Amino acid sequence: MYTYTRSSNLFASAKKVIPGGVNSPVRAFKSVGGAPIFIEKAEGAYLYDVDGNSYIDYIASWGPMILGHAHKQVIDALNDRAKKGTSFGIPTELETQIAELACSMAPNIDQIRFVNSGTEACMSAVRLARGYTNREKIIKFSGCYHGHSDAFLIEAGSGAVTFGSPNSPGVTSGTAKDTLLARYNDLENVEEIFKANSDEIAAIIVEPVAGNMGCVPPAKGFLEGLRNLCDRSGALLIFDEVMTGFRLAKGGAQELLGVNADIVTYGKVIGGGLPVGAFGSRREIMSHLAPEGPVYQAGTLSGNPLAMSAGLATLSILNSSPELYMSLESKTKYLKNEMAKILDEKGVAYQLNQLGSMMSLHFSNEPVVDFQSASKGNNPLFNSYFHGMLKRGVYLPPSAFESYFLNDALSYEDLCKTLEVFKDFLKEI
Repeated sequence: MYTYTRSSNLFASAKKVIPGGVNSPVRAFKSVGGAPIFIEKAEGAYLYDVDGNSYIDYIASWGPMILGHAHKQVIDALNDRAKKGTSFGIPTELETQIAELACSMAPNIDQIRFVNSGTEACMSAVRLARGYTNREKIIKFSGCYHGHSDAFLIEAGSGAVTFGSPNSPGVTSGTAKDTLLARYNDLENVEEIFKANSDEIAAIIVEPVAGNMGCVPPAKGFLEGLRNLCDRSGALLIFDEVMTGFRLAKGGAQELLGVNADIVTYGKVIGGGLPVGAFGSRREIMSHLAPEGPVYQAGTLSGNPLAMSAGLATLSILNSSPELYMSLESKTKYLKNEMAKILDEKGVAYQLNQLGSMMSLHFSNEPVVDFQSASKGNNPLFNSYFHGMLKRGVYLPPSAFESYFLNDALSYEDLCKTLEVFKDFLKEI
């Protein structure tokens, strides 16, 4: 039986000096209840907490650890780089090396600018789109998360063509008026918004595969329709590939789904586990960035040599190992299909969404295709599921609205163990 004495004590101490006891809200277990576990170390596919418990990991640090934790080549690169200094605020060759590699792997990208987080990448991409088009409004989709920049913390208005309103204190109504809310996988809804705001929309920003309402793949023709709308209107299409970039394929969702964006944002995998974000585009668009152009963006730690070394090591392995993506997808499909068999035998209502090495389980009777349908799931059952798996040694996303991320270190033995744990949990309900 797992116990969490040290984790509980550490959480109590953390709450005294850190708001909510955590530095990112989902870590607090607020949506599933209980107190979070505190991790001591990780290796391969396993997490080890401060109480001596081990867990098969299905979040991979929310995506970055696609190779598994503490991968030798990544750690060696970090160790070698750290001995030479950790930050200079001056260019290094590493920045050019990883930029060249990333541009060679991703379709439709000539240049890339490195930043420090996915939030910063998406915020900068929108600013660049506005500067390039000389327009102010953007379209985002309910349930898609692009970081905590003001322009993205907007909830839906009263109708398809109304402005959104702030859903966080501190976000002004003036900011909200330039963000238009659409329904994911609903192309007609987006068309209505374009008709009501002709020649005013700078960009559509979208997760090509949503990962913040669970894993929700795009409907057939949805991304192609967005591409056509942008082409006709002069707006730019921004793919937020912070989750999907270099995870679903070498070229990310653009390659896998066959749709090119005008600007693509990256994070997670591109940093190999260190804080990195990036955004890239064609040269004609990127030339609008300072110091070459008038759109300002800067960062003291952007292109930090430690982050660049971890990212370069990770991308180099992925670039030379195309079979890794096939292996990851096969493992994810196996887990999904076997879970479906178990749920069918139990007679539990469910939806299992999956694309590549991303997947999610929703306890729901209807297909999960957008935020509205994702919200109809049986959250009390999900909470029991999370804690039932946790106490049996499987770490899942502590929210029904998050995707699983599988890593290459997971073995079929790990998957089979997970399935046995799943069967055991279902005996409780």
